[in-house]
Amino acid sequence: MIVGGAFLVWSMTIDDGSHEQWVDSGVRMGSGHVTVERPEYRLRRQIDNRLTTDVSRAVEQALASPEVAPHVVTMSAKLGINGLASSAAGARPAQIVGVDPVAEAGFGMIDDGVIEGRYLEPDDRLAAYVGADLARSLGLGIGSRFVVQAQGADGEITGQLLRVVGIFRSRVSAIDQATIHITLATAGEWLGSGSDVTNVAIVLQSSGRTRRVSDRLALALAEPVERGEARVVGWREANPVLAAGIAIDEFGNYVIQGFLFVIIAFGIVNTVLMSVMHRQREFGVLQAQGLTPGQTGTVVLIEGLTLSAVSGLVGVGLGLLGTWYFFGDGLDTSVFMQGIDELTFSGAVVDPVIVPIFGARRIVQIVAFILGIGIFASVYPALRAARVDVTEAMKFDR
Repeated sequence: MIVGGAFLVWSMTIDDGSHEQWVDSGVRMGSGHVTVERPEYRLRRQIDNRLTTDVSRAVEQALASPEVAPHVVTMSAKLGINGLASSAAGARPAQIVGVDPVAEAGFGMIDDGVIEGRYLEPDDRLAAYVGADLARSLGLGIGSRFVVQAQGADGEITGQLLRVVGIFRSRVSAIDQATIHITLATAGEWLGSGSDVTNVAIVLQSSGRTRRVSDRLALALAEPVERGEARVVGWREANPVLAAGIAIDEFGNYVIQGFLFVIIAFGIVNTVLMSVMHRQREFGVLQAQGLTPGQTGTVVLIEGLTLSAVSGLVGVGLGLLGTWYFFGDGLDTSVFMQGIDELTFSGAVVDPVIVPIFGARRIVQIVAFILGIGIFASVYPALRAARVDVTEAMKFDR
């Protein structure tokens, strides 16, 4: 029971840590834990689907409110559209994203993936930061010039000459094959959209705060949401592939942990039942002195619950202490990834070092599960004790 409780703590804290890292990587590559955008933007990704200035200002005010600000780590307002990138080597479809370089550097992970050149700077003009696979397919290098084309704010197709200042590799093929970052100033001048953006992406302290912040933002933006000018989207809706991947992984973990619970339950049944079998004379004497069968069963049930509680709490305590002492700085799984240059999971880059998360809610769940199993596993021995025949029990020879 103690070993099972300790293993359960280690397993769940590591699982929670790995899932939180996957989510953090996925949202920083994408549109944050929460994003505000027009309802039709995710389907079309066109310049016509940008947020109005009033909505963008309302989002900023809501994020600065006392109810939301403590949960926010950073935010990035972006202008993202589909377009075409072309050079002398050919043409490729591209996802062109206008960003504030300073805000995006604190928000995303793409700026850390530089393999040539540098990331964008606020005063860059006509500069582009290009995915490695897209750069290779277009024959681009640092200083190369190429043309991007997309629909402008006036509805006409417009082109812009850009110069490559940096090439990156995010380790997510879909991003490396199509993404181009330019400054918001360049995008606004090229597309005639000024300082407008298509979405405001927000990174929170943890994924568990997504619903709370989403509800607050939806309340603050009630009017534009009702008019169809904005929509608040959580990361699960924005990245359903990642959400499904984590759900499948959690299900597998729960199945394994379920088997562990069954083993723990059999251990409790065996311990308590053997105690009942070897104490039949004692129970017979107690009932002969006036203890009812129900009270006898209650005594055994309390013993089983006490055994579960004490051993479970000791196991949880040892599990917390051991996990924190040995893996507090992270569990390095790189030994299992030898020969793998890039490992991604549902569009998120997997960090080989998993830092466990010691959440109070999770610990309470573990203790509650152990106590629940203790009660369930003690029912049968308690029924056996309640059905002890007093006459036969008094003759029972230990």
